[in-house]
Amino acid sequence: MKSVTTVEEYLNLFPKEQRDALEKLRQVIKAAAPKAEEVISYGMPGYKQNGVLVYFGGFKNHCSFFPASYAVIKQFAEDLKDYKISKGTVQFPLDKAIPSTLVKKMVMARIKENELKKKEKVQKKNLKTV
Repeated sequence: MKSVTTVEEYLNLFPKEQRDALEKLRQVIKAAAPKAEEVISYGMPGYKQNGVLVYFGGFKNHCSFFPASYAVIKQFAEDLKDYKISKGTVQFPLDKAIPSTLVKKMVMARIKENELKKKEKVQKKNLKTV
């Protein structure tokens, strides 16, 4: 796949059906995490806020959503039962609508995880300086 530097360039690599699904996924992520920085990392779109939040990518028959946390996949396992999942990814078939509410909840859970990790890191740092 061609190397890209922006999400728009990435999306333009795909045919309309895939691009539309990926754009929907992008909009849901951006709505759930308006303060997140949009980046290209590992050759695909990602979002960072107090560390990596999520990634997404396009494939022949599905869009992949990478929540960068197995804990979040486990947390939403019941809601994800109709999708192919693995330790680090959720596959949304192109012939079904992106489950916007579920994606939004997962992104918000990742924001909370990252905020907690940041808070714990600050607390550890403060303990070392005492």
